[in-house]
Amino acid sequence: MDLEQRFSFDNRMIGAAFLASPLRRALHARIAGRHFSWRFRPCWNVLLADGESERTEWRSGRGLSMKPGQIAPPWIATIRRKPVPLRAEDLSRREIWPEFGDSLCVIEAEAPGLRLADWTAGRTEQLTELATRHGAVLLRGFSLTDVQDFEKCVENVCGAALEYRFRASPRTEIGHNVYTATDYPADQSIFPHNEHAYSPMCPNYLVFFCQTPPLQGGETPIGDNRRITSAIDPAVKAEFLRRGVLYVRNYGAGFGLPWQTVFQTNDPTDVERYCASIGVEAEWVSEGRLRTRQAGPAMIRHPRTGDEIWFNHATFFHVTTLPPVVRKSLQAEFAEQDLPTQTYYGDGAPIEPEALEHLRSVYRGAMRMFTWRANDVLVLDNILAVHARTPFSGLRRVLVAMGKAFRPHDWAIEWRENA
Repeated sequence: MDLEQRFSFDNRMIGAAFLASPLRRALHARIAGRHFSWRFRPCWNVLLADGESERTEWRSGRGLSMKPGQIAPPWIATIRRKPVPLRAEDLSRREIWPEFGDSLCVIEAEAPGLRLADWTAGRTEQLTELATRHGAVLLRGFSLTDVQDFEKCVENVCGAALEYRFRASPRTEIGHNVYTATDYPADQSIFPHNEHAYSPMCPNYLVFFCQTPPLQGGETPIGDNRRITSAIDPAVKAEFLRRGVLYVRNYGAGFGLPWQTVFQTNDPTDVERYCASIGVEAEWVSEGRLRTRQAGPAMIRHPRTGDEIWFNHATFFHVTTLPPVVRKSLQAEFAEQDLPTQTYYGDGAPIEPEALEHLRSVYRGAMRMFTWRANDVLVLDNILAVHARTPFSGLRRVLVAMGKAFRPHDWAIEWRENA
């Protein structure tokens, strides 16, 4: 039988639902009064208006040629659409942007109105595997209606969102463990970092949601941490591996976050108990002022891949990484031991300026960025990808949730003298 057939028939022989179907967009139709002239192939893929998909198969069993107005034979009434669910991949397309190398996978919805909460359902393993392979996954063109919709997406991607504890930056909680991205002034940039890498408890995954893109700037640059690790001078890497990193933080001195915000309590006893539980030394240095100290590894082994990855805040927390105006102001006001944040080698010795500058150069050289669009969702493997922020103008509303906690000490790479 010829795959292409042409016929006309009275529209009473087909249902109104068929006539209203988006199948009409796939068929060539000529309307003349109450009669239709169709030219079609026996099988069509169609997308329903509600975002679901089906495959419609035509089983006419024979060819048919009719004149306009001619009554169709009875077997025409037996034609039925046979719904066959398509793979979800048929509703989206996947691509790699060359400027990112292999460090960003972009998945874009091809069905208008396709809800991300529905599309991500049952895809935890697929999305975390993609995040592990590439470091970052951008989900674009999907529909998200509100913060609750985003919460569901986060749960689908990496499980329940984590509470932001042992805080280091100002954020506003918008939903259940969903926060604004760092509330720094629009004219400031944020240096590349792995989220919470200073903390004894870290999130393995970050999920960003762009509700409102800024008028200009405000990108969230991302960098491949595997490439950063390989680009670090072996001598610098070896020194940090041998000695580790020491983090010193001061709270309640009029700059940075107060300890009540960092620990989400007004009770000093709660602070001491929490710090003891995660291996952080807490010291009340004066009335209302708290200082914490803790050591952390310079590199860890990725829990899924076994890759040895540079993972710390040695550069991010060091005062010399701050913009010059801010750095000079802080150094004029505080003694070094009283700075809001400062880093050292694990034995307390200062980190050489040239080592810090080398690290900053490596980070900056690895960053790539895209322009936010409304409803973009960015999934990061927080070990394999670093992120930053550029200055911006206009309203910018980017939310973030964190998922799947782990302890860097459990995956720390020990110094091997003969390695």
